[in-house]
Parts: sequence; C-alpha cells; structure tokens
Amino acid sequence: MIVNDTSKVMSKKTKVGVVGVGYLGQIHAKIYHEMDNVELVMLADTHEETISELAQRYNCGFTTNYLDMIDKVDAVSIVVPTSLHFDVAQPFLEAGIATLMEKPIAATVDEARKLVDLAAQNEAPFLIGHLERYNPALRAVASKVAEPKYIEVHRLGTFVERATDVDVITDLMIHDLDLVLSLVDEEPCDVQAIGSSVITDHIDLANVRLAFPSGAVANITASRVSNKRFRRFRVFGPEGYYGINLMDQELDIVTKGDAPEGSEFPGLEVDHIKFENEQPLQVELAHFIEVAKGQAMPMVTGLQGLRALQLAEQIQEIMRDSVK
Repeated sequence: MIVNDTSKVMSKKTKVGVVGVGYLGQIHAKIYHEMDNVELVMLADTHEETISELAQRYNCGFTTNYLDMIDKVDAVSIVVPTSLHFDVAQPFLEAGIATLMEKPIAATVDEARKLVDLAAQNEAPFLIGHLERYNPALRAVASKVAEPKYIEVHRLGTFVERATDVDVITDLMIHDLDLVLSLVDEEPCDVQAIGSSVITDHIDLANVRLAFPSGAVANITASRVSNKRFRRFRVFGPEGYYGINLMDQELDIVTKGDAPEGSEFPGLEVDHIKFENEQPLQVELAHFIEVAKGQAMPMVTGLQGLRALQLAEQIQEIMRDSVK
C-alpha cells in the first residue's frame, strides 16, 4: 500500500528514501528532511501507524513494501535488523541505487560478498555506516598516526533491547574492529578472544587481542551490560600517545618535545583538544549524499565493511570453540 506519494514532484535535489524507521531510522529520516540538498520522498516499514505519522510530519510518501520505493529514489538508507540486510539491499543495488547500509554490512560473510559484488556489477555507490569513522576526534588521529604500535579500546554500554538479534561483537565491537583495521591497514596474524553471555542468549561482553604482521597489537573490550556508557580509544606509536574520548569528542595528545635545560631527555608536550559538538550521523549522511552524486568516494566501502565482518566472524568462531 502506498499513500501520500509526493515522489513525482520535480526537484534537482537528491531523492532519498529510508527503509526501517525504528529508533535509528527515524533519526535518518529527520536529518534528511532537514538537509537543503535532499528531498525525502518515501519511508518504508512494516509498522504502518509509525510510518504514516512520520510521513505526515515530513510531508513524504510511505509504504509497507520497500520495493515500492525503488523507482522513486536516487539513494536509500537501510536501517533494518541485521538479519534483513541482504534481502532489503539486494534489489536496490541491482537497480544501481546509491545505498547506505547501517553496520554491519550483512548477517554473514557470504551475504556481504554478494552485496559487494552486486554493487560493483551495477555501479551502485555503496557506503557502510560505521559511524565512528565520522567522529572528529578519531578523524584527527587517523590523519596523524602513520605507524600505530598498540591500540587499546573500551566500548561499554548499558543494556537496551535493540539489536539483541546479534551478539556484542556485531552490535558494538565491530565499530572498533573497523577502526583498528583502518589504522593498521593489514590483516591480523593472530586473534585471541574470550566472551560471555549475561542477559541475552548471545555474547554480551567480550575481549579480543589482535596481533599484526607489522608488530602492532590491539586490545579491544566491548560490553552491552555495563552500568554506564564509556568509550575510549587509545593509540600508541612512535609519534606519541593519542587518547580519544569518543563520547565527548575530546582528544589528548602526548608527544616528544624539546629537552629541558640541563636534561639529556626530551620533555613531553601535552595537548588537549575539545572538538565542537559535531553529530557524526549528520556528517555521515551529508557524505553519503556526496557519494550518491558521484562527488566523493565512500569513507567505508563495501569491501571494508566485508573485512570488518570477516574479522567479527573469526572472533565469534574462536569463542564458540572455547565453550565446546
């Protein structure tokens, strides 16, 4: 069923749709509605009452069948449960439509490979929504660190009933797997992992140690059963130390300075940077529109999304073997 379809209105703006308007999908819709260079033309979801209310609010069309959207949009955000990623994305990529897929790219590596191939075969711009790549503090570090030696990550969150169809590796840690792989830029040669379920039937907290051929090491902890939210990303390298508060968008930099008078050792220069309260999702969606227009390359490509998912599956397999 389609009602209130405004997609035929002529516009030079990029015509965008959103499939899945749960918590995060509603934020996508709101941001698109507020963008000057975007026309939000349609929302799709199985909950008709929710999408009808949102469509009225944003003066756009809505449908309970996302296939109705394909010939009406230039670009689409897919914000559905992970188990549905492949089925929903496939027809859009086959049609050559620019697609933003919320992380992870798919439920399985096999499905992810097929999506990457479909995007390439149909020349469909394909961006994976690993949101932390757009954090200004992380972007600053990525531009400075040439040779990371040790990375330590803590991503702790309180329990929420969203994304309980997957474990904490796919839900939370995959952000940091992607970030580590983007900084080190090589495949790990050794992976060690341990985890435990606490509330759900899946792994709710986990610790992973990655070793790389270059000698770099990463230690990553993720939990969705903490009593508070805590997100820290620390990078050690020849240049110095970088401590990132991902939640507050703050960065501490400690580097070697000049030697104090009378000392044979250099001093330390400490710099604290507080970034403006930038909303990474707004930056990501603005970037996606540039990608859809052919004005930019995806910051996180389908291949990079596949690489993060491959590592996540390797970690999950290690954990399954450890409890047999």
